[in-house]
Amino acid sequence: MDRTKTRPGLIALLAASLCAASCSSPSAIVVGSKNLTEQVVLGEILAQQIERRLHVKVGRKLNLGGTLVAQQALLNGEIDLYPEYTGTALTAVLKQKPLQDPAAAFNQVRAAYKSQWKLDWLDPLGFDNTFAMIVSGSEARTNHLATLSDAAAAHPWHLGVGYEFASRPDGLDGLLATYHIRMAAAPATMDLGLLYQALHSGQANMIAASATDGQISIMDVKVLQDDKHYFPPYQCAIIVRQAAEAKLPGLRAALDELSGRITDDKIRRLNYEVDVGHGSERKVAAEFLDGLGGSQPVIH
Repeated sequence: MDRTKTRPGLIALLAASLCAASCSSPSAIVVGSKNLTEQVVLGEILAQQIERRLHVKVGRKLNLGGTLVAQQALLNGEIDLYPEYTGTALTAVLKQKPLQDPAAAFNQVRAAYKSQWKLDWLDPLGFDNTFAMIVSGSEARTNHLATLSDAAAAHPWHLGVGYEFASRPDGLDGLLATYHIRMAAAPATMDLGLLYQALHSGQANMIAASATDGQISIMDVKVLQDDKHYFPPYQCAIIVRQAAEAKLPGLRAALDELSGRITDDKIRRLNYEVDVGHGSERKVAAEFLDGLGGSQPVIH
């Protein structure tokens, strides 16, 4: 045998063997998320749920960026599913006016995503990540505050808000116009991570935060009821590519098991465990799924 003629074939065979041994197999499905603690935790919950129930390899593209980045990744097939919020989908993606009725908002985004992009909105997970106007517990008890209308009838406020809330259409201007809340000074704008510190230090005595913030679950604060329904609903649900559902039988059934299982209090606790307790998203997600109940048969 002429060794000089067979060497290229041997090299190719060796390279193929090495790749087979070292290259990872492709993921059956890829889960994405936006760049928020809550989104990364939810992405981990979805990925681990699929792994547990279907025994397939799940890829992760978590912490992608904002809404439009995640949406484009879904449309491009770079991810197969991710969690989204109805109010965000309606206003930021579909460019439609917000709807106050949660069911109407959900049905509208579900129908639009299915007809335009063949994307399925699964039933809501069970919580609503809307804006939350928050005061300290002592403030609420002293002044008997339960609603934003109560706050409007009380003393002028030192308000702390995030930069986005100060400018978005469902933010500060509309809130003040709806409730006629009196301001003791111009609202202080700051990074979202500083809002609770401002409330604690007295820099602000009311803040515009998120209804699912982890700090709500452990701090002595009061979320004032939006009794005039100014803020639109932001129900969280999973968006899945129909192509992914067809590719992986049992995917939708596995994910449907999570619908209605994550309450407002539960997501606050999960966010707290990561943001304040410094737990890893994977560990927090695994413990959540462990707490849902005993093992179930694999879906086929």
